[in-house]
Amino acid sequence: MKPNVVLYKKIPADQLARLRQAFNLTEFDSITPDNHRAVLAALAQADGLIGASHPIGAQLLDAAPQLRAISTISVGYDQFSVPDLTRRGIVLMHTPGVLTETTADTIFTLILTSARRAIELAEWVKQGKWRRSIGEEYYGTDVNGKTIGILGMGRIGYAVAKRAFLGFGMPVIYYNDVANPQAETLLNARRRSLDQVLAEADFVCVVLPLLPETEKLIDYAQLAKMKSSAILINGSRGKIVNETDLIRALQEGVIRAAGLDVFEQEPLPVNSPLLTLPNVVALPHIGSATHETRHAMVVCAVDNLIAALAGDVTTNCVNPTALARH
Repeated sequence: MKPNVVLYKKIPADQLARLRQAFNLTEFDSITPDNHRAVLAALAQADGLIGASHPIGAQLLDAAPQLRAISTISVGYDQFSVPDLTRRGIVLMHTPGVLTETTADTIFTLILTSARRAIELAEWVKQGKWRRSIGEEYYGTDVNGKTIGILGMGRIGYAVAKRAFLGFGMPVIYYNDVANPQAETLLNARRRSLDQVLAEADFVCVVLPLLPETEKLIDYAQLAKMKSSAILINGSRGKIVNETDLIRALQEGVIRAAGLDVFEQEPLPVNSPLLTLPNVVALPHIGSATHETRHAMVVCAVDNLIAALAGDVTTNCVNPTALARH
């Protein structure tokens, strides 16, 4: 008998067909107030759940007494309480490998555009203001040879470091709970304390997971430890940076600029002061947003769910000990 699965995100047709073949599938494009009651009814018989971009809290889980596996179409899993899932015997699967290189590309896009003021000046040209050779007031700063500081040396942090060191000759320093021997051997990366990275780096790249200990880790006091010429890049989670403090630091010239793909509230409110600052590059959380990578993420998530409901959590499982509770 096929397991019952609830899908709560619109996905490509080829992967939808795989889910329909493998499971008794109930389909929703998202979870909204309009379909909330129907989602709860579907969860009552659900063995599996697959989707993204919606918090899965106690109310939804309480409605799913036989739920065994959740597959999130994302690498991040801050929209779930992992301890609660483990207590309930629900394994959580995610997609860590497939978006590494694309997200690193996005982070390096933020580095380059922030340093060279590319978006600001492109808009300036489109507004018809380029009427003579640009003066010093429009100069950017070099990237090549500058020191990059990476907060979090996991898969994505390493991919960013590789681009920086091999492509731009940038010395790499990093802050991480544990050493990364590969980065140290192949990229000459040096592990430092958080304070040292903030003080020494010309570009500080946040590539940390959102955890209780990392939430609002970068506040005004931390930003003040950075060079006034330094640029902050955040391509991980918005809540790791205290946005109010960052706005103040940018307004006061505590740091040169910021390149941001993530924010405390998403979508970013149209009245956010960040949108008024010329030294901010703000992107709409496009870290993994390419056709190829988003499709690969769905393929991985479907693979993960099929494996998990067959009892195999050897790959991409956040909490494999939950399986023992069945």
